[in-house]
Amino acid sequence: MATLDDVRHVAAGLPGSEERSTTGGAAWFVRGKLYAWECHPWPSIPADMREIIAAELVVGVKVADRMDALALVEMAPDVFLRSTTGWGEPKVAFRMAAIDEDHLGELVTEAWRVQAPKYLRLRLDEAGG
Repeated sequence: MATLDDVRHVAAGLPGSEERSTTGGAAWFVRGKLYAWECHPWPSIPADMREIIAAELVVGVKVADRMDALALVEMAPDVFLRSTTGWGEPKVAFRMAAIDEDHLGELVTEAWRVQAPKYLRLRLDEAGG
């Protein structure tokens, strides 16, 4: 089962990444832009999704566009939540207990790429990331 420490490990290898505590839990930023976060069962989340988030660890990440999020949900509906809130779109949330570590690394890194400026993306690419 993946943990927040696994997210921290991936994020630590991404240039310019920083972790901050928020009212909803841990969150990761690059140059002030949010790219991954621990989900919190906010009242604005649909009740069935809020129930999952309240019962287990769920992480959200930015994605390039809404179609990417929909594709992930369709590909693995037992891993990815169909919706959370409208805030911060496009994004996708996933159940940490159901994600494998390789896929977690890909999701966090791609979320970072969506938010990172070009010079940081180039730095990661030059480092072999």
